[in-house]
Amino acid sequence: MKKPKVAFVCVHNSCRSQIAEALGKYLSSNVFDSYSAGTETKPQINQDAVRLMKEMYQIDMEKTQYSKLLSEIPQVDIVITMGCNVNCPTIPCKYREDWGLNDPTGKNDDEFLKTIHSIHAKILELTEKIKIMR
Repeated sequence: MKKPKVAFVCVHNSCRSQIAEALGKYLSSNVFDSYSAGTETKPQINQDAVRLMKEMYQIDMEKTQYSKLLSEIPQVDIVITMGCNVNCPTIPCKYREDWGLNDPTGKNDDEFLKTIHSIHAKILELTEKIKIMR
């Protein structure tokens, strides 16, 4: 069976969704393909997120990822919204989930670390759900 495609979506595609894409690839690339996108873009990925992901996982998100629009990713099977607190766009999919994560942008490293740890745990939970769905 082919791997499902998962889209991690938030407004600017610059922080939480980028972290989720990177951790999805890092932790679960054997179970699903990870993409991230937003309804708007930023010129670069959040630099605190980039720095902390390098420190924690040795992942340089800027090497393989960039802020992109929903129209720039393939059709997906699963949509995970980060908790935009705005009207998230409707994207055709077989399964949808909202993670309700607060945006750590502009906050201290502790807030970023909480968000990264939460995304890590949620990626592992999602991986198990996908294994069961198959």
